[in-house]
Amino acid sequence: SFLEESIKLQPEAVRILITGYADINASIDAVNRAGIYQYISKPFEPEELIMTVDNAVERYLMVQQNKELQKALEQANRSLTKENTLLKQEVEQQLNLGNFVGHGPAIQRVFKLIRKVMNTPTTVLLLGETGTGKEMLAKMIHYNGNRKDKIFVAQNCGAIPDTLLQSELFGHVKGAFTGAVDNKKGLFEQADGGTVFLDEIGDTTPALQLGLLRVLQEGEIKPLGSMKTIKVDVRIIAATNRDLQAGVEAGTFREDLYYRLNVFPIQLPPLRERREDIPDLVHYFKEKYERRIGKTIAGIDPRFLEVLKNASWPGNVRELENEIERVVTLVDDGAYLTVDLLSERLKQVSPPLLVPGGASLKTAVAELEKKMIHDALKASSGNILKAAEQLAVSRVGLHKMLKRHGIDAVNYKLKQ
Repeated sequence: SFLEESIKLQPEAVRILITGYADINASIDAVNRAGIYQYISKPFEPEELIMTVDNAVERYLMVQQNKELQKALEQANRSLTKENTLLKQEVEQQLNLGNFVGHGPAIQRVFKLIRKVMNTPTTVLLLGETGTGKEMLAKMIHYNGNRKDKIFVAQNCGAIPDTLLQSELFGHVKGAFTGAVDNKKGLFEQADGGTVFLDEIGDTTPALQLGLLRVLQEGEIKPLGSMKTIKVDVRIIAATNRDLQAGVEAGTFREDLYYRLNVFPIQLPPLRERREDIPDLVHYFKEKYERRIGKTIAGIDPRFLEVLKNASWPGNVRELENEIERVVTLVDDGAYLTVDLLSERLKQVSPPLLVPGGASLKTAVAELEKKMIHDALKASSGNILKAAEQLAVSRVGLHKMLKRHGIDAVNYKLKQ
């Protein structure tokens, strides 16, 4: 009874029972009822007691360590579940046509075409420079269409050697080539009923192009090394940054495959042709990486946006997203996104002086004066005296200019 009560008082303690009773059954009963770690019968040697105590201590420490590990594992699982939920919500938001970032006419023309084709089985060819978002749009077509409950798979056709690519897409039978130790289903068979996205379709070889033509014409595949064909029901969305028509003329791309792929082409505009969407994209990516990194950003300096709007963006939307992820990582929590955080290439971009069309000379001069004051205050971290010296005006004169343009020097101190 005492031993049982001791469990309530110290449930994690390791109990050793020293007994003078020879009745082994009674000892076993005590072990079972009171959770005794070990019992020692009298008489005993001191060494036996020391060894038993040492073992009991090791067991206690091991149990505590296991509990800590279990606690850490549960915490990690909770964090992982939360992260997965956030990522799923983020992906769902990205793939929702209604939530797509971009209001300019160039990208809206693209979405008008997507809405027309997404619920059809029609093959789609996405054309555009690297980084314009071809894979994202392919996913949007799939997940907003009537195949959204089926699988979507993507394969970069320029990423792996031809034989492996054929095996990846069409599958193979055992012994088809060195290393083919078992039968393997290809992506077309795995995605039966769904969508296969083929990126960099212009990099494919004639042998692979023939296999793709069979899928488009006959709705069937032939695994490598097999004499049998397999029927598949897949929608193909292909993408390239190459001129496929030029490839046809050069003899590197099959003409019949080109016409099969080019049923419904969609040209994605480069970012430099949709600059009006850059502020919205910047805000979207800022909020995305604020959540992911765990920061709160006070705001965005207008000149920061102007620089981004006037950059060339050879890497398009992907390059812009990478830049925003970088500056959000660099910026202090609670601070502003400012030009000094940008990569060196972007720091060299000088936004043009924006003057309304048909503006008078007076308006143009006022805009130039406002820009020079802004630059001086930024360079001096809002110090009126230093800014006045830089502009070669008196402090009183600068105060009048600030009042005239509605500029508050305090804001420049906060942004540093």
